Amino acid sequence: MSLRTLALLCLAGCLVACSSEPPKPVQTQVLAQPKTDAPKDLGPLPAYQRELSGVLTGVPAGAEVELAMLIIDERGRPQGLMASSKIIGNSQPLPFKLRFNPEAFPVGARVELRGRASQSGQLILHLPSKIISQPATQAMGTLAFVQAP
Repeated sequence: MSLRTLALLCLAGCLVACSSEPPKPVQTQVLAQPKTDAPKDLGPLPAYQRELSGVLTGVPAGAEVELAMLIIDERGRPQGLMASSKIIGNSQPLPFKLRFNPEAFPVGARVELRGRASQSGQLILHLPSKIISQPATQAMGTLAFVQAP
């Protein structure tokens, strides 16, 4: 094949490639998931996890609730996070589920469930600390938030 024929074939190939319409941009539609007041359905509890569950009361609508299971030192300061969850208040009792790994439960250390509620970035309520004495699935019952100091 001569050089002239090869150049002519390349030019024809380029013209064919350029003559087609450009691909249309793919329109992606982002569906905003509504913030739910109830905890997400996490499915069945795996054998390697444990769960704290209960109901939170006294949270106004629109307040952001943060729950945390913390490892606490002898001075009452948090030293580690075992599990956490965020829920949006709706002025009704809020069910919660907090899953954790029982193997990470420290022997001889204190573990507490703590919570706080904030609205517009300002702390408005807190949950009195609840000591978690063993790494087992527990129903905490109804827990009431109180005014933050």
